[in-house]
Amino acid sequence: MSLFGTGALGRVVRSGVGRRRVQTVVIAVATMMAVASAVVAGALMVAAAAPFDKAFKKQQGSHITAQFDPAEASAARLARTGKLPGVTASAGPYPSTALRPVDRSGFQLPTLTLVGRSAPDGAVDRVDLKSGRWAQKPGEIVLDASFEGPAFGIGAPMKTSNAKDAPALAIVGFAVSVSKTADAWAAPAQVDALASEGNPVTSQMLYRFDTASTKQQILADRKKLAASVGSGALLGTQSWLDTKRAADQGAAATVPFVMAFGALGIVMSVIIVSSVISGAVGTSLRRIGILKAIGFTPREVVRAYVAQALVPAVVGITLGVVLGNLLAVPLLADTESVYGGVSFSVAWWVDVAVSAAALVVVWPAALIPASRIGRLRTVEAIAVGRAPRTGRGQWAHRAMGMLPLPRPVTYGLAAPFTHPVRTLAMLLAVAFGTVAATFAVGLTSSLNAIGTSQDPENRAAVTVTTTKAMEAAPPPPPPGGSRTGPPRVENSEASPSKRPKVADPAKVRSAVTSQPGMKSYYGKAQTEVAVAGVSGSIEASLYEGDSRSGRYEMLSGHWVTGKGQVVVPSRFLERTSTKLGDTVRVTYEKETANLRIVGESFDTSGSQLEIHADMADFKSAEPSTFLVETESGVSADEYARKVAAVVQPLGGGATTGSESGQDGVILIMASMAALFTLMLITVAGLGVLNSVVLDTRERIHDLGVCKAIGMTPRQTLSLVLASVTVIGVIGGLIGVPAGYALHGLVMPVMGHAVGTGLPSPVLDVYEPVQLLLLGLGGVVIAVLGALVPAGWAARARTATALRSE
Repeated sequence: MSLFGTGALGRVVRSGVGRRRVQTVVIAVATMMAVASAVVAGALMVAAAAPFDKAFKKQQGSHITAQFDPAEASAARLARTGKLPGVTASAGPYPSTALRPVDRSGFQLPTLTLVGRSAPDGAVDRVDLKSGRWAQKPGEIVLDASFEGPAFGIGAPMKTSNAKDAPALAIVGFAVSVSKTADAWAAPAQVDALASEGNPVTSQMLYRFDTASTKQQILADRKKLAASVGSGALLGTQSWLDTKRAADQGAAATVPFVMAFGALGIVMSVIIVSSVISGAVGTSLRRIGILKAIGFTPREVVRAYVAQALVPAVVGITLGVVLGNLLAVPLLADTESVYGGVSFSVAWWVDVAVSAAALVVVWPAALIPASRIGRLRTVEAIAVGRAPRTGRGQWAHRAMGMLPLPRPVTYGLAAPFTHPVRTLAMLLAVAFGTVAATFAVGLTSSLNAIGTSQDPENRAAVTVTTTKAMEAAPPPPPPGGSRTGPPRVENSEASPSKRPKVADPAKVRSAVTSQPGMKSYYGKAQTEVAVAGVSGSIEASLYEGDSRSGRYEMLSGHWVTGKGQVVVPSRFLERTSTKLGDTVRVTYEKETANLRIVGESFDTSGSQLEIHADMADFKSAEPSTFLVETESGVSADEYARKVAAVVQPLGGGATTGSESGQDGVILIMASMAALFTLMLITVAGLGVLNSVVLDTRERIHDLGVCKAIGMTPRQTLSLVLASVTVIGVIGGLIGVPAGYALHGLVMPVMGHAVGTGLPSPVLDVYEPVQLLLLGLGGVVIAVLGALVPAGWAARARTATALRSE
């Protein structure tokens, strides 16, 4: 009550808020928009950083997880690497291998990294045992907690492969390693017993460094390790930075664009609040003079007008906090799935901090224009009233009068120069609304381009498979506990007798090549491989033939052109601390190949790394899909029907390409961008409405005179709309380049948040015609905002207008 005043001062505040309904709504909506976007951004930033950092610190997570060849580096030599300069702690060496177990129904799981550790604790990576106990002897295994479910439980047996004589291990516990150093743990002797020719034992070392907060520092630390053990001993490394990014990227990718909208909303709130209070002061000079005459002090009058801005601002802040919490729900749900059932909600202090910051911003925005009141003399305020200063804008009327346009139009074009400050506020509101629209259009187009680029198989006219579409084996289940960890396995009723019939790839290939109308084709196998130095399985796309038509967008290097080459995403380079030209060891089934990295692909999948290689590097690999391009004039549907007639009896199938649905996160971000844009445009329109209402009320007497000498309602309408048209044009000319620049600034930041650069098809999304239409959007915002007061002015009776002050 001390802020708004009591008694007479309180009545002045309530009267002002109730009388200026348009201004009240404008301030409330503007602050609601700014607060809502700020709450979402703050919640996502907390969700993206705090959980991982807390768990990493608690477990003394590994900054670098390194795999060494035990034939090149002995255990004693590896132990000495823990004494290298900059190493603050180390653990290992631990024996490590890869295995691909099966569940009770016979479903084969992805390749897992198995590490032999006698205890869960240690100087580095203190594994958190969630249930059960640690493996103490051969025949026992501890799984990552994301596996716990109907298919696997404490005491359940798990076969280590699909071979008939494969041993079974008893599951004795479930644990979590925030560093993702392994997917399963067993006694060291058990790891040695499970190793095979295709999956040999490697030595795992875990390190913490005094400087490991940037990619450059991680690369420098990796060089130290490689130099200390000699050439060929270091097989691969995994960086904690990439593990962190993968864990929180669902929220992190959204933060930059939400912050951009939040910044636009905050700036627009300042503009709107300042404009509203300035207009209120300018149109209430007589009222202010009367308040002073009856005993109100200058300070009390200033407080009254500041309070008239803070009342709707507080309402807007409250609504913005509620809206921000609601908008954050789907994005926090995505983050919640990352941390395996940990419940996330907007932190209470985020709501408090944003609300306090909003008040800090709104207070001076209202106080500065309201402080004019204190300097006004009572007699001057009563005498001047709300009329604009004599002579202001006359030069503009003379200049506009020389244009070959109807007089009402030239009168309207000159009107903004009467109140330059108010006109500037209206111009900035339109400009920021255009910025938001331009940025949102570019953001949506970029998100659509990302979705399209991540599904290259749908570019093919015809897809021929070695299994029938309705009988295709089920894909691996979605990720459970971690973006970089293994998938959660649910119970499956599939049995070997019900497995689909698979056609001979050679016969399917023959059907594809012998069918008239084929222009080109390539074969593809989607499988899983193990890469030395990387925990867990990695998705691999193996290609047969010329696969350039189905390639991913490249950020650097080139696509696979032959044997011995591999293309990897940016996250792979980050996690393994490798670069183009380096060699990685890749294991498929029982075959191992050393492949040279020749290209960096654009990949936003995030849940699991994917590499691309030539199928000729692995003799046992066979294509399960053939992607076909048909010749010009050949119907893809007809070609697919003819090929299907041949391959279906063999167990295969053929379909034409189809558009895939958008990813859920992309849809959420696009929807949020549309909502924020709509809110900003609404605020901009309301800002124009507020300014035009003030101008129209000030000029109502002049309009009455014009009506008296013959101005028609249509001419009155054109006069008012002309007063905002130029503002809309200039606002569009300012807003479109600014929105274009904002898009170019925010999109790379979003890409960096998920560990990748962005190719030109994702960044260069604006068309010239599109930019022109967006520029005209400034005029649309201005005209729509002015329509209501323009209609009121056109309908006003001449006698009523003449009697107005």
